[in-house]
Amino acid sequence: MKTPPPEQGAPHSGDDLEAQAWQWLRLLHSGDAREIDGARFKRWVQSSAAHRRAYLAAKQRWDLLQAPARELLRQHPDAVPAPPRPVPLYHRRAFLGAAASVAVVATVAAVRPPLGMWPGIQEWGADERTGAGQQRTVAVGDGVEVTLNTRTSIRRQAGNDPAVELINGEASVHVGAGQGVTVLAGSGRSRAHNGRFDVRNLDGKVCVTCVAGAVTVEHPGGTRGLMAGQQVQYEADAIGNTAAVSLEAATAWRSGKLVFDHARLSEVIDEINRYRNGRVLLMNEAAGERPVSGRFEIASLDLALLQLQESFELKARSLPAGLLILS
Repeated sequence: MKTPPPEQGAPHSGDDLEAQAWQWLRLLHSGDAREIDGARFKRWVQSSAAHRRAYLAAKQRWDLLQAPARELLRQHPDAVPAPPRPVPLYHRRAFLGAAASVAVVATVAAVRPPLGMWPGIQEWGADERTGAGQQRTVAVGDGVEVTLNTRTSIRRQAGNDPAVELINGEASVHVGAGQGVTVLAGSGRSRAHNGRFDVRNLDGKVCVTCVAGAVTVEHPGGTRGLMAGQQVQYEADAIGNTAAVSLEAATAWRSGKLVFDHARLSEVIDEINRYRNGRVLLMNEAAGERPVSGRFEIASLDLALLQLQESFELKARSLPAGLLILS
């Protein structure tokens, strides 16, 4: 197990911070990183603007390396690649284009980290966050509780009435009689004064499900009123119509299950990936379109993957860091 760099301490020079950034990159890509390491990395990178700059600079150079060079760096922790040589003036346009590409890669890696190894940049300001497979209930006001599902981040909002922003993931909100709460997600907000509703915000697509009582969903494209057993979905520039939904399937995660009714295999794999450390990659496009119906225990997802592998006659290959390739 590689030893991560220190989280805090006396101020460091730029060279010290860059060396620490390289240590973090080696650890996070080693396959040995644990959830506690992800939390320590988050504290380290958030400790100052200099730490963030050092990490982004090291990440840009890491992304330019080929796989053999990365492996060499993992085996020799003291080695740090030299910065690129100056580019001749007549190559300046090409250099700027490459620099822009590297900046995009670094930004994407920060926003959507590989394999979900650490929180994306949009989650750094979260007040509450759960990791893969975790659930936690927090009180956000008198008579108002929010249960966070796997890989979920929320941020509390200031104001007289309880309000939270669902940054990413899925949450179930319980509102006591006579109370009120507002949940912001994407470009809309949901308000309720009693009962319970679930909000899911993944990749810019938001789904609101009323489980009990009533909830009002406000969006620039319109307002929808939901009663128990109804659901609405919206994105940044559009909101759908109210539709009936199976509450058993929509709320199964609260009881530790995943329920699917003629869902595509690719969608089932995406859902399993939310609850599992590492990542499952489905390389068989034809199989990905085939329907899946059934219920799986969240605590036994490896068994579920084995069942899917046998049902669809898929070949499996396991790699470090929880990576599983199905083809």
